[in-house]
Amino acid sequence: MRVCVIGTGYVGLVTGACLAHIGHDVVCIDNNEEKVKLMKSGQSPIFEPGLSEIMQSAIQSGNIQFSSDLAAGVAHGEILFIAVGTPPLPTGESDTRYVEAVARGIGSNLNGGYKVIVNKSTVPIGSGDWVRMIVLDGIAERQKSLVPAGGVPSDDKLPELAAHFDVVSNPEFLREGSAVYDTFNPDRIVLGGNSSKAVAMMQELYAPIVERKFAADQSLPPVPVLVTDLSSAEMIKYAANAFLATKISFINEVANICDRVGADVTQVAKGIGLDSRIGNKFLQAGIGWGGSCFPKDVSALIHTADDYGYEAQLLKSAVSVNERQRLIALEKLQQVLKILKGKTVGLLGLTFKPDTDDLRDAPALNLIEQLNRLGAKVKAYDPIISQTGMRHGLSGVLVETDAERLADGCDALVLVTEWQQFSQLDYAKMAQLMNNPVVIDGRNFLDPETMVRAGFQYVGIGR
Repeated sequence: MRVCVIGTGYVGLVTGACLAHIGHDVVCIDNNEEKVKLMKSGQSPIFEPGLSEIMQSAIQSGNIQFSSDLAAGVAHGEILFIAVGTPPLPTGESDTRYVEAVARGIGSNLNGGYKVIVNKSTVPIGSGDWVRMIVLDGIAERQKSLVPAGGVPSDDKLPELAAHFDVVSNPEFLREGSAVYDTFNPDRIVLGGNSSKAVAMMQELYAPIVERKFAADQSLPPVPVLVTDLSSAEMIKYAANAFLATKISFINEVANICDRVGADVTQVAKGIGLDSRIGNKFLQAGIGWGGSCFPKDVSALIHTADDYGYEAQLLKSAVSVNERQRLIALEKLQQVLKILKGKTVGLLGLTFKPDTDDLRDAPALNLIEQLNRLGAKVKAYDPIISQTGMRHGLSGVLVETDAERLADGCDALVLVTEWQQFSQLDYAKMAQLMNNPVVIDGRNFLDPETMVRAGFQYVGIGR
């Protein structure tokens, strides 16, 4: 099938590359010329395991192209994905101006023939009908521009275009760091729409993935496909992320109680996770959630509830717990070191989660800010950030090139991101390089006994 993906961030680029990999004819559109040039060379502008290999394979097969020409992309695609960013505004609601610009641009460039316009961006509930309205506005503006003064439209196909597209909501459930895997091995595919023709085309598009032809385990039954109305599909995305964020905040509350009563939250989480009604995922206590999805989506859902006169108290509490949890590592540093002024603290990890280069709303940024405020010197080592130019955008922290340089002269280390490499560091040597071998394990990732044998004073979360 002919596919156009507009926007090449985490969602758009992964979606386009993976659809090309399974055999579709894909054009990815982005208005950043430098980014387009980079992608044409087979390089990914983001760090995502497996993505560069998928891109290069698709380029070699001729299944993917990159361009900044929106008109050409719209002309190419029978399915048009809107995959631009919807960053949070200070009010908590989503900034939809990029979605609006793309929808208007699609309307201005529709060229006849039936199109399915797919909302892949995380958009406020009710945006499906709104996108349709904006596309129609784009069509009307184009029509108006082609009407001479006192004349008639020069393109007699324009009045028909309104009936030649449908809007579908197809929320993504990709995890940064495993987005390629998640695309080929999804738990479910959600399609929201009122047109049976549009839904049928989307089912055809995803058929190889539904049938697990590219799955890690091809013997599994087909991927469940849930077909809903537009608003329900949009709500599913928000509800899923809000629930997972709430689950993390819940176990962090439990961890804080464990700290006070002498229980071990890792054992508690294992015990409740064995309950099939609860499950063991997202029960890892630590210094809170961050990234581009959870904070934005929970805030947007709270804002939507407020718009309709409902106070989402549970979700507001989940956010409040998360904000407080980010300071837990700071409190533990103060308990061990007392005065932080003049001390050197090393952060193991900067990104909000492992296997990504994403610093958006990362807990490390809060720690850096607060440690600077209290007069501490802050150093950090991150397997990706330490090797990229992104480190130049960080202020108040010295980014080291390896873990041993990080440990040298530190009064304490804080494990912020649970990179797998951090389980294999030479902690005995690092302890010898430190002024005071203390580690605050902000993710309960390290083995306490191993760290003690290496010479560290180990402090976990809720342990």
